[in-house]
Amino acid sequence: MRTRGTLRLATRGSTLARRQASLVQEALEDRRYEVELVTVDTTGDQIRDELIHRLGKTGAFVRELDERVLEGDLDGAIHSMKDMPTEQPEELVTAAVPERGKPGDILVTPDGSRLEELPDGATVGTSSLRRRAQLLSERPDLTVEPLRGNVDTRLEKLLAPALQAEHEERTEADKERKGNTGNDDFEPEFDQTVDDWFDGLSELERQTLGREVETEFDAIVLAQAGLERSGFAHYVDYRKLPTNAFVPAPGQGALAVTAVDGETAREIQSVIDHPRSRVETTVERTILAELGGGCIAPIGIYAVVQGEYVHANVSVFDRDGEESVVAGRDLPIESHVEAARDFAQDLADRGAAELIEQAREKADEDEDEDGVSEAEKPEGK
Repeated sequence: MRTRGTLRLATRGSTLARRQASLVQEALEDRRYEVELVTVDTTGDQIRDELIHRLGKTGAFVRELDERVLEGDLDGAIHSMKDMPTEQPEELVTAAVPERGKPGDILVTPDGSRLEELPDGATVGTSSLRRRAQLLSERPDLTVEPLRGNVDTRLEKLLAPALQAEHEERTEADKERKGNTGNDDFEPEFDQTVDDWFDGLSELERQTLGREVETEFDAIVLAQAGLERSGFAHYVDYRKLPTNAFVPAPGQGALAVTAVDGETAREIQSVIDHPRSRVETTVERTILAELGGGCIAPIGIYAVVQGEYVHANVSVFDRDGEESVVAGRDLPIESHVEAARDFAQDLADRGAAELIEQAREKADEDEDEDGVSEAEKPEGK
């Protein structure tokens, strides 16, 4: 429902979610809409049983925002598209897909190293099944360890060992400096005192100094759009990973505004929907829906509009990156949905269905062990 002409849109409360929601807010306000962002706590026990059934099992932190829309409390909800289940209630529509951000993944290291430059057996952090499989496919020697948390938390975990070691070195150097006061022949190891060095650190680096180190990562993998939207891209060294080898997750880099089918949804679509981004993400999500992998299998799907066609690249791996079904196809843009379904069926027949079934069995085993499936463990962006 509309309240005094103001669009009230739900968003998750994380820093990244709020930043992404503000992009939608600004786009609507540029078209003279008044917009209020409403933060919704994503606690699973707030969902009523019938809404769990209607909204499906996966994407719990998406369901809770859409619940408020279905109940009429809010006009719409803003999501990261790659977090959205491919099935949604009939009453809900994807009212708008704003222009997509950078869709690819990046490798973040303390010194800007490339993937091929990492030492043998290097430890790389990610909790994405897709990223893990793709990393191991390219570099079977890597040790891939779980990494969760918001973007800043994950960056802190990467940077902490080196930064904390430097802090210790500078602290010892300061002690030595003070012990040699008046000694004209003494040459300090560092030009700055530890206090001056600390004053020159970014807020992210200062937070990192207090981070407890459990795993020393040589690198971590993040979505480029998430890093840029979080505001940390200028503070770290990273390398783009090629989308042909590291095929992104369906919808990665894209946002979506969901709303109840009706006048408000049509208004939102008319002012901020980006047709090209909608076509590309529709192809990606159609293929995902047909394959049925959801969050349980290492699946990358990336579509790009090229003239009268949509070129789609798909990679389906086993969890260790040892087996894969990889293919690309040009889909006619005028029939992109049906063509995407046909492409998915061909992939399934070529072995993708078998790999996804293996992943589903593994996910069921994991759920039996800890009571939580991989699909219910959000990694962040």
